Amino acid sequence: MTNTLSQTTKIAIFKGKRVRKTIHQNEWWFSVVDIVEVLTDSVNPRDYWFKMKIRVKNEGNLELSTICRQLKLKASDGKMRQTDCANTESIFRIIQSIPSPKAEPFKRWLARVGYERIQEIEDPELATKRTRALYKAKGYPDSWIEKRMRGIEIRETLTDEWKKRNVGESREYAILTAEISKAAFGMTPSQYKKFKGLNRENLRDHMDDLELIFSMLGEASTTKIAKNKNAQEGGAVAGSARRDLEIKSGEKISSSKNYLPNQKKMLKK
Repeated sequence: MTNTLSQTTKIAIFKGKRVRKTIHQNEWWFSVVDIVEVLTDSVNPRDYWFKMKIRVKNEGNLELSTICRQLKLKASDGKMRQTDCANTESIFRIIQSIPSPKAEPFKRWLARVGYERIQEIEDPELATKRTRALYKAKGYPDSWIEKRMRGIEIRETLTDEWKKRNVGESREYAILTAEISKAAFGMTPSQYKKFKGLNRENLRDHMDDLELIFSMLGEASTTKIAKNKNAQEGGAVAGSARRDLEIKSGEKISSSKNYLPNQKKMLKK
């Protein structure tokens, strides 16, 4: 039976084999090489895919590379590398060129994944429910999940505000986020991940309750004063509150410990 994990892990499982995926232009894109491996059991799926593109082109059919995109996915060495990816429609077309009895169930699987994504776009609450279920399956307590989900909502409200003010996406968001984090915790997100000993894991998935609360406070404050101030102002509100609590409690809020430290082991099961 197929087990599809959420966007958070960017991994899907089809009959026991990994299929890497990512969201691009608001839809799922899948690793073509991973799908070739699932459908052919080839010992060298990359070589199979390379020869397949040549064969299909020589037959006078569609050049398969034109329906693919080079997107970054995590490789076996843990690094993000450019990989041939295709959306659901293009994967169906690629499958047509693979003579495999395994193709039909895979088509049904892709159709279901695509349908779930459409459902989430039409009803965002479904995506929220699936995210909650994922965190629950990983062993997070309900109290932590509530804070994490609230933090996601606050983050989305902030980015919506930035969009209204014509703030560019991706790189500029990262710069502004770094300013908020620096003001709130004295560390940028990349420095915070290094502090916790994380690599490519999601930083907030490894924060405890208080760290999440001050992250939310920084971003909620930034949203509140974004009309006339910059990102550092909102982070400073959280930073001041954090320092005040540290003085009164005698304990540091930012911790090098990872919340739910056995998370990696649980994901491997």
